[in-house]
Amino acid sequence: MKNQIIRFMKDEEGATAIEYGLIAGLVSIAIIGGLVLISPQLNRIFRAVATALTGAVAPT
Repeated sequence: MKNQIIRFMKDEEGATAIEYGLIAGLVSIAIIGGLVLISPQLNRIFRAVATALTGAVAPT
């Protein structure tokens, strides 16, 4: 029983998956933060495009 506990404590299988999960979480936080910072500019761009497209459509 003692050997099994020691083997379990030394087992590092799965640690890589946790590390990749943490990295993915940090990257997603950085992306969300970046989008929050540039959202006013994106909103202006999309409004300008929508206005231009609305003006370009001929009434039926």
